[in-house]
Amino acid sequence: MSVNRDSQLDMFAKASPAIAKAHGPSRRRQSQPAAHSEEDMARVLEESGNYRILRKLAPRPIAAIRRPEFPRLGVVLDTETTGLNHRSDEIIEIGAVAFTFDDDGAVGDVVGIYGGLQQPSKPIPAEITRLTGITDAMVEGQVIDIRTLSTLIEPADLIIAHNAGFDRPFCEAFSKIFAGKAWACSVSEIDWSTRGFEGTKLGYLVGQAGYFHEGHRAVDDCHALLEILDRAPREGENPFAELYRASQRSRIRIFAEHSPFEMKDHLKARGYRWSDGSDGRLKSWWIEIGEEDLAEELSYLRSEIYRWKEADPPIVRLTAFDRFKL
Repeated sequence: MSVNRDSQLDMFAKASPAIAKAHGPSRRRQSQPAAHSEEDMARVLEESGNYRILRKLAPRPIAAIRRPEFPRLGVVLDTETTGLNHRSDEIIEIGAVAFTFDDDGAVGDVVGIYGGLQQPSKPIPAEITRLTGITDAMVEGQVIDIRTLSTLIEPADLIIAHNAGFDRPFCEAFSKIFAGKAWACSVSEIDWSTRGFEGTKLGYLVGQAGYFHEGHRAVDDCHALLEILDRAPREGENPFAELYRASQRSRIRIFAEHSPFEMKDHLKARGYRWSDGSDGRLKSWWIEIGEEDLAEELSYLRSEIYRWKEADPPIVRLTAFDRFKL
């Protein structure tokens, strides 16, 4: 809906307490109302208690120099693909925003940005075009510049994706520059609910933080995620600090191999997921937990599932270098 700016200014002028006194006609010319900035108008609406204002998220510029107090390098990464299966579908866009941070998780500056399209071997499905806005015409003849992208990825201490379990397999299938890197997931490794957020989708996080952005394009989503990681409110720390700590802790993956078939609903209710073995994992129900919960989980399996105190289900210890792989 289009709104006349002059009428907006009149509305705010009329709301001013400086209202002319009604003493009859005056020959004195009234002074013109002071101009109001867009931010002034937004503040008036917010202070009324009847409106919530979303501000357009402005990407951070690339810093001219790298400050020594932020010695580590992180990369926020996002992909757009032709589908959900990293074995049969392809990356059609990669966005990456490199930033510096310190050992406490304080964010420094943006030091590099890359965004590139790539033509897939098959036409882009209509549903993907609807979701991403990427058409076959846009990617025709386009190739992601691996050399430029690698200048951001190779020195990175941590790669962050908003659903790393999706992005990492696609990236590792796409190029060897992603092999052996530490990854973190901003969906599963941050407790957003305790920070007052009602969902974990990026659009929810951006909106509840008071912003809006051009979503579903890779670089735009990277910029948005970095702002949320650094700005979402919580006393004493930003969400990235929580994410960085989580990435440094090892995790345990337990496979309830050879568990009785009739116990599958119990395992599912407890959070176990089924692996059919096609991805290289054991064919069994499995769960990923913190190392501090290992003893409790083994006790549950032995007493409730196997009902044999010597049961010894396979376990795998994972770090950020192993997590979110295939």
